[in-house]
Amino acid sequence: MTAVIVQTRRGLAIGLRLAEALNATLYLREPMAAEGAERFVSLKEMLPRLFLNGEPLVVLAAAGIVTRLLAPHLANKQDEPPVVVVAEDGSSAISLLGGHHGANTLARAVAEITGGHAAVTTGGDLAFGVALDDPPAGWTVANPEDAGPAMAALLNGAKAKVEGALPWLGDVSFTTDGADQVSLVATTRQEQGSPSRLIYHPRSLALGIGCERDLPPAQAIAAVDQMLAEAGLAHEAIATVVSLDLKADEVAVHAVAQHLCRPARFFTAERLEQETPRLQTPSEIVFKEVGCHGVAEGAALAAAGPDSKLILPKQIHGRLTLAIAEAPAPIDATATGRARGLLSIVGIGPGDAAMRSPEVSEALANAEDWVGYGLYLDLVGKTDAIEHRFALGEEETRTEHALKLAGEGRRVALICSGDAGIYAMASLAFELLDRHQSDRAWDAIQRAAIEVLPGISAMQAASAKAGAMLGHDFCAISLSDLMTPWQVIRNRVEAAAHGDFVIAFYNPVSRRRRHQLAEAREILLLHRPAETPVVLASSLGRPEENVRHTTLEALHPDQVDMLTIVLVGSSITKRIGPWAYTPRGYGDKQGDNS
Repeated sequence: MTAVIVQTRRGLAIGLRLAEALNATLYLREPMAAEGAERFVSLKEMLPRLFLNGEPLVVLAAAGIVTRLLAPHLANKQDEPPVVVVAEDGSSAISLLGGHHGANTLARAVAEITGGHAAVTTGGDLAFGVALDDPPAGWTVANPEDAGPAMAALLNGAKAKVEGALPWLGDVSFTTDGADQVSLVATTRQEQGSPSRLIYHPRSLALGIGCERDLPPAQAIAAVDQMLAEAGLAHEAIATVVSLDLKADEVAVHAVAQHLCRPARFFTAERLEQETPRLQTPSEIVFKEVGCHGVAEGAALAAAGPDSKLILPKQIHGRLTLAIAEAPAPIDATATGRARGLLSIVGIGPGDAAMRSPEVSEALANAEDWVGYGLYLDLVGKTDAIEHRFALGEEETRTEHALKLAGEGRRVALICSGDAGIYAMASLAFELLDRHQSDRAWDAIQRAAIEVLPGISAMQAASAKAGAMLGHDFCAISLSDLMTPWQVIRNRVEAAAHGDFVIAFYNPVSRRRRHQLAEAREILLLHRPAETPVVLASSLGRPEENVRHTTLEALHPDQVDMLTIVLVGSSITKRIGPWAYTPRGYGDKQGDNS
């Protein structure tokens, strides 16, 4: 995702406009802040990190500063992300790095937004309007290292010879009578390139796979490599790896897709059955097994489209079948079949973006759908994703909704406050999957991928704000008896009291639940001093944050609401000035060693 980076308040207005227009992540140097923006302290630390992560950069700063900060990290220009430097008033957008890898296009887009001038200096773009080492989407240049010499030769009068169809050249006018010649070759086959022969592979091949369950990934990869080598086909010409939707969770299929750096897409048996008239090796056995007469051939033809042809009929490699279909033009993999769905169950921490992990931020940015309690969606901020808002108390409904969206092949973020696995939706998601294991209507849902991404829990945030309450052994107990009988909760409080744990009480009270916290307090007073430190932390990470200190004796339910977490110290927890901490015993250990 593109990053728009603002150094000073002079560039803030332009940065806000660019971030919105480019659908980019906005980074603001502290103390600047804006809704949904990431904050940073040091450009020297942050800029190289984003650059090395491969993120396109739009930096509102002096070109000299950006050049000096990135210079130590420049290596292979083929791997560098685009970097555009923008004057803080928007008057200039300089394509600084990666001109042939998106920076020229990005600079022009920035200039159009700001009304400024795009400074593009790459010779090919200026002379011909195209970059030979940066073909459009759907094409790959096999020997990009030769593109510079080839472009230089053309600029110096060499004539160009086009072999095959390269429609993206458009009306480019090359010299036709030069003494030297540069060949521009479009082919799906493996060919050797050189400074006078640039090889372009259209991504027009669909690789169909059928396999038995739990096929070793290495076996599948080896078979694919062998088939492509024997057929003389280029890996780069593969647009997508495709199969039946029953294989959406098959590790071998995804391993092949990852090996080829191409997306995996899946089709229903009904869709593949429509390709039966075009199959070269239809099988009644396969039909009886999965409901279509061919998986590998059918999937390849379905992905390549109605005007495609089967150039490699089904090949059997042990427990694996492979086939390849060729389309007359590059295949848009995102428009064919559907992806394996992904449910990211994310913990957003207390709510402030600065306290959110980069992993969670990336998952939120990549998701097509956000599902969650309305307050949590508001805490995360603006999004281009489709929002699915649910009320408090609709936990099972919203979790099931998120699972079903993932089962449809969508990228979904189920948003939880704090940590996704601590009193949040992760456990409920797995409980629902467990409950519906034998439900055929949940087959597609069961095949979706699930990842649980942790966040800063409320007890961690509260402990840190108050000092180090969780510095020694601790436990967490929810006082809500909506799903757990109160006697079970009482038993746990008594056990924690006997064990002398620091206790984090979640869901301490509600409008109708007032006695539980009072009873827990009475149990604890039987086992630890009345002056035991207690921390009450509310709305952590939000503008209305409130962290208060009291004692076990003074604790009262009226001091607490549902947005409060209660930390009760152990018998050794101490107060020192505005802080509370639980010693781990380092002082005693030092004494023993002396």
